[in-house]
Amino acid sequence: MAEAQVKSFPVSWEELHRTSKALAWRLLELGPFEGIVAVTRGGLVPAAIVARELEIRLIETACLSSYHGQEQGGLTVLKEAMLAGKGKGWLIVDDLVDTGETAKSLRAMMPDAHFATVYAKPAGRPLVDTFVTEVSQDTWIFFPWDMEPQPSTPIIGLRG
Repeated sequence: MAEAQVKSFPVSWEELHRTSKALAWRLLELGPFEGIVAVTRGGLVPAAIVARELEIRLIETACLSSYHGQEQGGLTVLKEAMLAGKGKGWLIVDDLVDTGETAKSLRAMMPDAHFATVYAKPAGRPLVDTFVTEVSQDTWIFFPWDMEPQPSTPIIGLRG
C-alpha cells in the first residue's frame, strides 16, 4: 500500500491573525467568559488575539507536550490550569485540534469549559466546541513561528 502523502499548509502571521479574529467573532455571542486558558505553546498567539478582541484580561495556561518536532509521542501534562477549576465560564484556546489526544486531556481537566481552536482535523473535530478552518488529517500545518522564508518546490515536482 502506498504511504499517504502529507500535504503542506503554511500559515502566515497575517492569516493567523485574521483567522484568530474570526474565531473571536464566533465566540462573541457565547460569552462573556471569566477567562481564557491558553494551551501552550501553539495556543498562546491565538489566545492573545481572542483575549484582545473579547476584552478578556484573565489568562491562564495549560502546558502540555505531545509533539517533538513533527513526531507525536506520549502526552505529558507539564502544568494544569488551576485558576480555571473545572472550566465553568472559561474558554480554552488552542491553535489546532489534531488527533484529539491533547483535547481529551483538556476536557478531562476542564469538562465545563468552552473549547475553541483556530484549525481542526477530522479526528479531533468532535472534541472542540468552536473552530474556524477544517483541514484534512494528512495535512501538516506550518505555523508562522515554525517557518523561515525559503524557496519551495512546485507541487508537480513533489510527484514520486
